[in-house]
Amino acid sequence: MNIMVFIKQVPDTETKIKIADDGKSIVEDGINWIVSPYDEFAIEEAVKTKENLGGEVTVVTMGPKRAESALRTALAMGCDKAIHLEDDAFEGADAYSTAKALAKVIEKHNPDLIFFGKQGVGNDNTQVGQLVAEMVGIGHIGTCIKLEIDGDTIRGEREIEGGRETVETKLPAIVTAQRGLNEPRYPNLRGIMKAKKKPLEKLTPADLGLSADEVGLAGAKTVYLSLELPPARQAGKKIEVEPEVAAKEIVEFLKNEAKVL
Repeated sequence: MNIMVFIKQVPDTETKIKIADDGKSIVEDGINWIVSPYDEFAIEEAVKTKENLGGEVTVVTMGPKRAESALRTALAMGCDKAIHLEDDAFEGADAYSTAKALAKVIEKHNPDLIFFGKQGVGNDNTQVGQLVAEMVGIGHIGTCIKLEIDGDTIRGEREIEGGRETVETKLPAIVTAQRGLNEPRYPNLRGIMKAKKKPLEKLTPADLGLSADEVGLAGAKTVYLSLELPPARQAGKKIEVEPEVAAKEIVEFLKNEAKVL
């Protein structure tokens, strides 16, 4: 089976974010960049599917030179080869212009099964997988927590309010992975060493049959006007009195200051 998994490199979720001087981007100096956590579930499911059914897994990302390390992590986890969409024209992409470029990769390679994380930590749009499915014209199972493959039919479960629903579609199809789908493996030393020798292909917009004004910021439908950090959390109030007195003070606080009662 020809399997493809798309990933994104994002700041570590423990990173302390700083707004850049332009007010529209973040300061990248000192950031520890990682594979987006939801994409780890996508990688694991892709590799498990290959192990169960045979075939190969191609991992794909779009980003600057540093994003190559995310591809090497995926290769160390068991992917077979990598594609890196690396060009200045890709910078500033939103969900739409990202999906447009990734859809061209799918059209170029014709995979049977495609995995995405349900969202990329950072922008958290939760849109790219669905947009790609629409652009390519194939089925899609979103926020998947259980996947079964039976010939050319795939069946996925996802959580909804009050329960779960099962979605079925035919291959080729896209699956976006939710937490709970699996437990991602850690790259071991052998995998890391093998990853250094696995093939990595670089692609530009021209390689995908796209012009520079169709991708990145030029092809985006949305732009950031400004970024700001959330307000600092105010110090808490400590009540050191008898329980019955404390209860009354808490109720008064909730009514008169917090105004939630």
